[in-house]
Amino acid sequence: MSKALPFAVFAAALATASAPADAADYYAGKTIEWTVGADVGGGYDIYSRTIAKHLPKYIPGSPLILVKNLPGAGSAKAASFLATVAPKDGTAIGSLMPGGVIGPLLDDGPKPPYDPTKLVYLGTADSGTRVCATFVSSKTKTFADAQKQKTVMGASAAGGSTRDYVNMLRKAAGAQFELVTGYKGTAEIGLAVERGEVDGLCGWDWSSLKSQKSDWLRDKKVNVLVQISLEPEAELTKMGIPPVWQFIKNEDDKKAVELVVSQQVFGRPFVAPPGTNPEAVKILRDAFAAAMKDKELLADAEKAKIDINALDGAKVQDVVTKVYASPPAVVARAKELIKD
Repeated sequence: MSKALPFAVFAAALATASAPADAADYYAGKTIEWTVGADVGGGYDIYSRTIAKHLPKYIPGSPLILVKNLPGAGSAKAASFLATVAPKDGTAIGSLMPGGVIGPLLDDGPKPPYDPTKLVYLGTADSGTRVCATFVSSKTKTFADAQKQKTVMGASAAGGSTRDYVNMLRKAAGAQFELVTGYKGTAEIGLAVERGEVDGLCGWDWSSLKSQKSDWLRDKKVNVLVQISLEPEAELTKMGIPPVWQFIKNEDDKKAVELVVSQQVFGRPFVAPPGTNPEAVKILRDAFAAAMKDKELLADAEKAKIDINALDGAKVQDVVTKVYASPPAVVARAKELIKD
């Protein structure tokens, strides 16, 4: 018997023992807790639950995914939980409003207990467009009307787009918007609009309007005043909805608004806690990328009237890093625009 054989057997055994467990072993028998940083029934909740239904088939080991809601402070509450409390082994993920990502850059006051650049981005389901809209009964039918007369807009807490975008358009585009705040999210604001408490809302994702209030569009009960995005949205452009840029005349304000609007590139971001196990990060990023192409998921998304315009996690991570490297003067003006 060759003397080299026992050594070869020993070396092979050692290599096997030291190699990381395969992906199936990593997640077999585990539960992933998915924290949604928004209220039940809103656009972010609809996206998260639709995707969570299909994601396990792309995670080797097919873990159970448990979705829970933790709304508050424009998703900062959920982001804080993920950064400071949630486990870092790949069994905790979350979906945040973009305000939870860009808020610490633009909001004054105490900084939250998380650094958005340190969150681990797994991908985004949509790089979308936001709108301002009023109900059919409102006297404000167009954005030009909003520049001439008071229009009452519903909004959630500070840090949410429904509040920030109203302030921004009042200061940068001359809209005579008046805020009524304190609603939990867009689902609740939509009910307030139907009750006549407010005229409408701003900073509403176009995909959310279509999924939450498809009857408004079908029955022509909504006036879409303006589209807000870095590039025009084809469907809205075909409807004749003007882009926000034609109403902003000051160049410094345009740069500041571009910074605020850049958050829409990661319109539906999925994240994991800072320091999450790299092996788990790779598995999750790959799973999200594959799920975004799943025919059954896309069919469910179409039924729910939500858009899927996905961007992978590494690219989202890069966009967030670049946003946080914006010139101080642009950041300062953007802060002024979104203040109450």
